Amino acid sequence: MDNVGGIMNKVKLSDRLQLLLEQVPEGSRLADIGSDHALLPVAAVESGKAISAIAGEVNPGPYEAARKGVAEAGLGAKIAVRRGDGLEVLEPGEADCISIAGMGGSLIAAILERGRVLGKLEGVNTLALQPNVGEDILRRWLLNNGWVVTTEHILEEDGKTYEVLTALPEGQAFGLTNEQLYLERVLPGGVVLSPETLLQMGPWLLEKPNAVFFAKWQGEITKLEGILASLSRSELESAEEKRTVIRAQIKKISEVLECLPKDRL
Repeated sequence: MDNVGGIMNKVKLSDRLQLLLEQVPEGSRLADIGSDHALLPVAAVESGKAISAIAGEVNPGPYEAARKGVAEAGLGAKIAVRRGDGLEVLEPGEADCISIAGMGGSLIAAILERGRVLGKLEGVNTLALQPNVGEDILRRWLLNNGWVVTTEHILEEDGKTYEVLTALPEGQAFGLTNEQLYLERVLPGGVVLSPETLLQMGPWLLEKPNAVFFAKWQGEITKLEGILASLSRSELESAEEKRTVIRAQIKKISEVLECLPKDRL
């Protein structure tokens, strides 16, 4: 896709970054952390999605690439490129939308936690996040810190699976609460989706699973079966305990996938 809201982007984004851009509210003051070539801030400002942006990078190479990208787009007056660790590049109240992409969920959660402690999330009303792995860790951080996941997307690009999570502060999430979001529910067929399963697999993704979602979790089962096979060669008591846990995980994921609607595939 090359446009947002009918406005043509000069920057060509990957499907993953395009999806992330679509989560940015109109008129945002965006801060993109780990911005690399600053593609997302440039596209956000060029499309009118953001009125201003900050591109944050901790490493010298990507920082220079971001500076070059912003300069080539002629957007130095609207996009500030800053070098620093995580949300340290921000002043409290300076941004109302934060995007973080291309990192593990645990690292994104750590960045947000450090930012929270430093007061950097003050005035922020949207988090647009794209963890590469560890989505459950990120969901748990959001839950524990009063952020409600309002949308989830999953897509495949260049042989990799990506999830995009959008979160708003509880109280601003269109009446939705975390209690409602992670309320235990029962699938047709009687399989129970516990809060833990919802955190693991994604409450919205479970609501509307697509082919990428099924492929991801079939792949997880295959990985777990591989671990199980390697553990089967050990006679240690601890190995048997691990086998029991992994068998239970495989059984749970298989049951959930079996009961989910497949009419969209």
